Parts: sequence; structure tokens; C-alpha cells
Amino acid sequence: MATSNIRSRWVMANGVRTHYSESGGNGPVLVALHGGGAGSSGVAGMGAAMERLADEFRVISPDSVGGFGLTDPYAPTPYGLISRVHHLADFCDALCLDKFTILGNSQGAWAAAHYAMLYTQRIEKMILISSLTIGQSMGLSQAPNAAMKALGGYDGTREAMIRMLEALIIDKSRITDALINERQAAATRPGALEAFQNLGKAIQASRTDPLMALRTDMRQSLPLLTKQLRTIFLWGEADPFAIPATGKGVEALLPDVKFHWVPGAGHQVQTDKPDESVKIIRDFMRS
Repeated sequence: MATSNIRSRWVMANGVRTHYSESGGNGPVLVALHGGGAGSSGVAGMGAAMERLADEFRVISPDSVGGFGLTDPYAPTPYGLISRVHHLADFCDALCLDKFTILGNSQGAWAAAHYAMLYTQRIEKMILISSLTIGQSMGLSQAPNAAMKALGGYDGTREAMIRMLEALIIDKSRITDALINERQAAATRPGALEAFQNLGKAIQASRTDPLMALRTDMRQSLPLLTKQLRTIFLWGEADPFAIPATGKGVEALLPDVKFHWVPGAGHQVQTDKPDESVKIIRDFMRS
């Protein structure tokens, strides 16, 4: 899904060969974190927004550890989502990013918030997008649904990839052959599927281990963080994965966060409605 406005880059982040995508020039920095679906990557998750923000901002979107994008699939993730945050911290250090706005979608939103708690002095503002992971970390439960089944049921086939993308993106015109092929290639390269499965197991283990569960719980920490750090939340009004009822529950628990409900958008709000999403992001960054 490479475009003329997005550059492919590599960096060693504490020994992990890390791929990232970048757009823009010398404007304010925005670090954008993709979600947790198989084959996800910086450009696959954030490409539409990166293109549109390039005129004013420098947008940097790393491919996470856990078998995502082109980043080394053999990098261990023993602590589940916390391993994603550790890698993010190493990545930001490697690029010498001292001050920036952080953005994340879904699982990436949780990683963004957790990183912001650890490195609050580095974060100027925070932008979160539709996140069941945050909802669960806030003590909310959601019954299994077809979209969740499609994400969890990825088995390495192209058909399963299409089912997964259709569960994330409402606007089917956005699910191009190029996107399908790119994500399928990332998800099935040597070591990637095993890394993705290992990350999933570690995430589940962290939720059942009493000590690890305390480290991933955000019921007290996220409301406190958002009192200090200006934050907005975008949520798709048609999200079939992290359903709007979950989003409303999160909204009630975060009184200091401005929620933007985006009509016609699914789980990847920035992909379904890039123009609307970018306007919200741009206005917030400028304010």
C-alpha cells in the first residue's frame, strides 16, 4: 500500500530490526500505532490518515513486534501488550523523539495510553480510536460477536484475511487487492503467524495472572492520565467489533476526554472515514 507521500524506513530498536512508515516533513510529530489484527502494520492501519496529514505534520507509524508488518517476527513478546509498549519505547528512543503527540487504534490505542503513562513528559497530546482493549482494561465486558470471531479466526489463508478486514472496515471499497495482498504477505512471512499467535497467548496469560493483570488494568490510571494530558477519542458509530455500547461505557468513565462519534465508520475509523478523521485530528493538533 505504498504511496508517493509515505516513505518506508528501518531502524534498530534495542536490537529489534524495526520497520516503520513515515510521511510529512519537519512539522509537529505524530506517532501513530496500528491495531492488533493479523498482518497489520503502520501503513496498512494508518496510511490513509498519513497521506492526508503529510502537508502539516511528520507522521511516524512503526510496525509492532508480534508478527506485524515487516518488523522482525522473532522478537519475543513475553509480556503481551506490555511487550508492544517496551518496543515502542525503544523505537522512540532510537529515533530520538523527545516530544510528540501519540495516536493509536484498537490494541494500538491501549499501547499509546500505556506508553503515555510511563513517559508523560514526552507526550504533548493523545488521540485514541475505537478500542475494545481499552474497554476491557477499564473493566467493561462485551459479548463475543461475529467481528471478534473473524479476527480470532485468522488461519493464514487469503479468505480468512478478507473476512477479517471486512470485520474491521465498513467501506468495502477501502478493502483493495493491494491492502489484502500486503497484509496477507506480512501475516504469512516466515515466523509471523507463530509470533502473532504467541502474542495472543501472552495477552491472555497477562489477563489471568493476578500481578500482570494489575499492570494492564486502566480503571484508575487512565482517568488520572487524561486529567493531565489533553486527550480525544474517536469511535465509529457503526463499529461491529468494539461496539458503540462499549464506547459509550468508556466515555462515561473518562469525563475529561472529548469523544467524537463518527457516522458510517467501523473499527478502523481512520480508514473508513479518513477525511472526517483527519479533520478532527488536525483541529485537535492545532488547538
